[in-house]
Amino acid sequence: MAEKVAETFIPLLFAGDINVYSVARAFHEAYGIRSVGYGKYPTGPCYHSRIIDYRANEKADEQDTFLALVTEFAAEHADKTVLLMGCGDSYVQLCSQNRDRLPENVVTPYIDIDLMNDLIHKEKFYQLCEQVGVDYPDTFVYHPGEPRDFELPFTGPFIIKPSNGIEYWRHPYATQKKVYKVDTRSQLDQVLCDIYDSGYDDSVIIQNFIPGDDSYMRVLTSYSDRNGQVKMMCLGHVLLEEHTPHGIGNHAVIITERNEVIEGQLRALLDRLHFVGFSNFDIKYDRRDGKYKVFEINTRQGRSNFYVTGAGENIARCVVRDYIQKEDIPFHTVDRESLWMVVPRGVAFRYVKDAEARARMKRLIREGNVVNPLFYGPDLSPGKWLRLQKNQLGHYIKYKKYMK
Repeated sequence: MAEKVAETFIPLLFAGDINVYSVARAFHEAYGIRSVGYGKYPTGPCYHSRIIDYRANEKADEQDTFLALVTEFAAEHADKTVLLMGCGDSYVQLCSQNRDRLPENVVTPYIDIDLMNDLIHKEKFYQLCEQVGVDYPDTFVYHPGEPRDFELPFTGPFIIKPSNGIEYWRHPYATQKKVYKVDTRSQLDQVLCDIYDSGYDDSVIIQNFIPGDDSYMRVLTSYSDRNGQVKMMCLGHVLLEEHTPHGIGNHAVIITERNEVIEGQLRALLDRLHFVGFSNFDIKYDRRDGKYKVFEINTRQGRSNFYVTGAGENIARCVVRDYIQKEDIPFHTVDRESLWMVVPRGVAFRYVKDAEARARMKRLIREGNVVNPLFYGPDLSPGKWLRLQKNQLGHYIKYKKYMK
C-alpha cells in the first residue's frame, strides 16, 4: 500500500538544516522515497545526502525565486502531486502567502498568511493566549519610539526577545542572540539599544524569567488536518538545550511524555483558530505557581521534529494521510516513551543533572528506544559518518564554553 501511495506524490522541502533532514528521513522511512530540497547554501546535513536531492540557491528564500522554483518543479513532475513543505519560518511564510499562486498539482499544509503573521508575532500571539486562557510568562511589550524609562511590573532576571523573529534576523549585529537573559535594568537597556540600533523596528518582548534549568522545558508538536481540527499531539520533556548565542533554546535531548493539561489548553487554542498543518510550542514549567507557560508557537514542525517520528508517529504519514490519501484521521496523542538526542551521550549525561531523568535516559538507551536523526543507516557513507563524528565532538567544546 505504501509503495502505491509513494508513486503518486513527491515531497518538495525548503531549508537545509536538521529540520529538513528530519522531515526527509521521515518520508524515506515511511515510503522509501527521496525528497527534493532547496536551501540557500551547499552545506549542512542535507548536502550530499542519499535521501534528499538537495539543491542550493542563495535566493531560495526570496519571493520571485521561490515561486519560480516551485512552479518549474511542479511542471517537471506534472504526473504527481507535489507536497510542498517549509522547514524554516521564512519558507513557511512563502508557502502560505503563495497558496493561491501555486500550480494545480501542488498542495501545501498551511494557514492563510494573515493568521500566520499574527501567530508568529509574539505580541499578537500572547493576546490570543489571553483570549483562550493559555498560560504564558509575565510579559511587558516595548514598542519602538516609546520612552526608555518605563517601569516594569516584575523584577529581574529578565528575558528579552524580538516579537518579530524573521525581521530581527534581517538586521544582524555583533552581539545578536536569539534570546537574551539579563539580571539588571542597565543590562536590559543596553540590549534594547543594540536591537534597535541594528535597524529592527518592531516590538520587543520583556518577560519575567521563569526559574529552572533546561529540564523545566517542554515542547509540544501538533498536527491539524485540512479541516482545521487537531489530529495528533506529541509532548516532549526537554532535558537539555543548546547554549551557543545563535542556538540558545534549540533542543538537544528530549524524552516523550504526556500532560493532559498542556495538551487540552493548546488543542482548544488550535481548534478555535481552525489551524492547519504542523504547530510547535515552546513551554516552561513555573514551579512558583505550578503552571506550564507557553513562550511561542512555530507554525510548522520544529527543528527537533524527529522526536515525534522516533516515538512511533511518523510525521510524514500525517501529511500524506491527510492531503494525498484524504483520510479522516482520528485524534490521538503519542504516548510511547522515546529518547531523542542530537548531542553525544557523553555531553548529555554530563549536563543533564536530574538523577531521575538520567536514569530514564539510561533505561531507554538500554532498551533501544533512542534516536539521533542525523545518523540514518541508509544515508551513512564513510565520508558522511566522519563529518557527523566531527560535528558531535564539537558539542563537547561548545558546551564547555557556553554552559554555565
